[in-house]
Amino acid sequence: MALGNKYGTHRVIEPVGAMPQTAQKINNDMAVIYDNEILVDVIALNIDSASFTQIEDEAKGDIEKIKATIMGIVASRGKQQNPVTGSGGMLIGKVAKIGSALKDRDLKVGDKIASLVSLSLTPLKISKILKVHPEIDRVEVEAQAILFESGIYAKLPKDMDEGLALAALDVAGAPAQTAKLVKPGDSVLILGAGGKSGLMCCYEAMKRVGPTGRVIAVIHSERSRKVISDLKIAHDIIQADATKPLDVLEATLKANGGKEVDICINCVNIQGTEMSSILPVRDDGIVYFFSMATSFTRAALGAEGIGKDVQMIIGNGYTKDHAEITLWELRENAQLRKVFEELYVK
Repeated sequence: MALGNKYGTHRVIEPVGAMPQTAQKINNDMAVIYDNEILVDVIALNIDSASFTQIEDEAKGDIEKIKATIMGIVASRGKQQNPVTGSGGMLIGKVAKIGSALKDRDLKVGDKIASLVSLSLTPLKISKILKVHPEIDRVEVEAQAILFESGIYAKLPKDMDEGLALAALDVAGAPAQTAKLVKPGDSVLILGAGGKSGLMCCYEAMKRVGPTGRVIAVIHSERSRKVISDLKIAHDIIQADATKPLDVLEATLKANGGKEVDICINCVNIQGTEMSSILPVRDDGIVYFFSMATSFTRAALGAEGIGKDVQMIIGNGYTKDHAEITLWELRENAQLRKVFEELYVK
């Protein structure tokens, strides 16, 4: 078979000339595999939290409707890309075939891998949805997917359960970016601190700020407080509605000695939290939007409207060594690992 484009544009159906992620429809024919593609027998999908929340809300929690929505999206688009949020997720599966042009990779048929590129650009064909786990945004499937030549992946580690590895790798970009952004002495505000990405960002931030810094965790429900407190991964825990920026600002100033914070990391999975991220940050500070529910328009115009000169970073799910950094968190902290095993291993 011929070589396809390394970025996968040979699979784009419409609009012509688009990249796979921005395309409305891509070719998910699994019978024809290009020499620089990898065919994967998919075991499970971890749907992006913002995407799954939207699908679940629309279905009013009905599992069969959730299944039908996911099947409909994939049938229509050739990939799992929520048309409302635009986001996807990631997968785990077994390597079924490796194109001849990729034979030099440290990979063999039968290896279990996790994709580290979004489902929003990954050709996917689902024959059956076996089970939905709404509490962890996971869907067990009989399916196949294609990874392009440029697509990154991680072999599933042998020292942990695959569900545990999937939960961590699903949000690998967030703690790794936190490790890059946070410096000793920084004050750090983390919205959505009770979720997967939030817990890992709190842990990484605590490591980086040192004895002179401060980590402030914002949670939505009281049940997250004990987990964060027991893990000792925040100096202060605020229970607040992240869609109410003035409430978040007031609580943050109180927790930070009346001062605005240096960095805010947004891990919330609902819309409308941009200003709660921007408002509590000092001028020249950093706002990192890991949440896929973020609106560029609301963030940009909102910051302008309140005269805030902050550096706003889009939550790129990839940064160098992000898989290794994230898995290492679970290896070095047995208590954090136990929490993830209790919450996300099914």
